[in-house]
Amino acid sequence: MSSIAISRNSVAVPLLALIIGGCLVAAVTNGIRTSFGLLTLPMTTDLGLTREAWGMAMAIQNLAWGIAQPFAGGLADKYGTARVIIGGLIIYAIGLALMVVSPTGTLLNLTAGVITGVGIATSSFSIVMVAFGRSVPQEKRTLVFGIATAASSFGQFAFAPIGQAFISSFGWATTLLYAGALLLLIIPLTYTLRGRTERAAGQVEMPFGEAIRRAWGHNSYRLLVIGFFVCGFHLAFINVHMPAYLVQCGLSPETGSWAIAVIGLFNIVGSLLAGYLGGRVPKQLLLATIYFTRAVAIALFVFLPVTELSAYIFAGAMGLLWLSTVPPTAGLVTLFFGARHMGMLYGVAFFSHQVGSFLGVWLGGVVYDHTGSYSLVWYLGILLGLASAAIHLPIKERSAPSFQLKPAE
Repeated sequence: MSSIAISRNSVAVPLLALIIGGCLVAAVTNGIRTSFGLLTLPMTTDLGLTREAWGMAMAIQNLAWGIAQPFAGGLADKYGTARVIIGGLIIYAIGLALMVVSPTGTLLNLTAGVITGVGIATSSFSIVMVAFGRSVPQEKRTLVFGIATAASSFGQFAFAPIGQAFISSFGWATTLLYAGALLLLIIPLTYTLRGRTERAAGQVEMPFGEAIRRAWGHNSYRLLVIGFFVCGFHLAFINVHMPAYLVQCGLSPETGSWAIAVIGLFNIVGSLLAGYLGGRVPKQLLLATIYFTRAVAIALFVFLPVTELSAYIFAGAMGLLWLSTVPPTAGLVTLFFGARHMGMLYGVAFFSHQVGSFLGVWLGGVVYDHTGSYSLVWYLGILLGLASAAIHLPIKERSAPSFQLKPAE
């Protein structure tokens, strides 16, 4: 039985219902977000934007998501996950609708960037995991985080071909409006995610600011946060720029959409496997292996001829490694500090992830506009993967003493 207490203001929800509801929310919110790369060519062509301008809007979206995530997690810890997700879904839908009437890069920075980024931060699987984390004991949290991540991946798999079909049939503007409407339609699912996390037995109660200060003093947490930067760099660059990169290599737009779908499909397996392994092998070694393997996969893809087959093989390999970092990362955060401040402290780590996302998306656009190629960013991705693998090795898998009650207390 979990040592985490649920607020007495909430109504008990069966664990299965909570998981189903949370997974559906995660699938829809992530599925829409990961389809933005399909908009790169039609939106830049119709609006007369440079690849750098579009990349900047997507970069700002990732940065806004990262900045808002610790606050969204803190609000979910304090006031409940359902309330935060409802607000996030509404903001997310507004951002998508306003993208339709944003003909310039400056407006897109606000609508596709800031508004949509805040909406994603307050409605995505990171907040769903807060609800999951408070409902299961420590030894099963990595597995349940893997389930939430796999659901997000299923959304990517399902929405990529559907999104491309909608764009081809109705245009990008109508597709965005339909996506916004879908976000509003899933609001009733948040009923299953009600409740907030109270202090666990044996843990120190402290203000959020003090929790962040003590957490940052924990060396293993600092290394985890720094390493997570690389995950964001890889994911955002590939998600936004790979469809256009494949077209540049002579492949069809449909190949790009199916490559994104293949990433999502294989990520379901990768996320569940990472959740399973995270409870059985040292999480820091699992993370180091994931980042090292990513570097190898990117190197093989870049230095070998790009064909439709190689694109799908690379997508499958990256899919296995895509969000597989999330279950062990979230698992280490709750192991270090407990579930009480999980939303906020995982949010801080996720901010680092999104700084990486910002740079990956932005550099992709800048490098392409100045060189006509994405090669330099691919090479940087290889080096960062190797560096992140090395950073994770010294992490110690044990609780932070500053978050535990002393015997005298």
